[in-house]
Amino acid sequence: MIALIQRVKRANVTVGDRLTGSIEEGLLIFLGVHTTDSAELIPWVARKCVNLRVFPDEDGKMNRSLLDHQGEILVVSQFTLYGNAEKGNRPSFIESAGAAVAEPLYESFCEELETQMERPIQRGEFGAMMDVDLVNWGPVTISIEKRN
Repeated sequence: MIALIQRVKRANVTVGDRLTGSIEEGLLIFLGVHTTDSAELIPWVARKCVNLRVFPDEDGKMNRSLLDHQGEILVVSQFTLYGNAEKGNRPSFIESAGAAVAEPLYESFCEELETQMERPIQRGEFGAMMDVDLVNWGPVTISIEKRN
């Protein structure tokens, strides 16, 4: 499981002309699920996301977590994070879990984040063609991966 995390000033996701999720300052998390992933990975990845110290303290140093900052979360499923372009120019996605595996893990990940945050989070729409609009703050982009 890979979480590509971007610290944002704001972000939103639309499907067609319908807004599915929108946040102000916080984390935009693109979540990729590998074919070997299982639910046991979710608490660790979620805990890393909410406790990652990427927000500025009073001295401007990245020393505060999302919980400290009282930021928001927007999670977007993204199977292309496990795209492999070693051979040729067209990426292969055989390492990305199919929807039957990935969607329940995505939903469980979102639920775990809500539990750890003790409040609702925002989401994209699994499997949809989404437009993601964001203002990366920094920019700060961190990748966290945990595999079985």
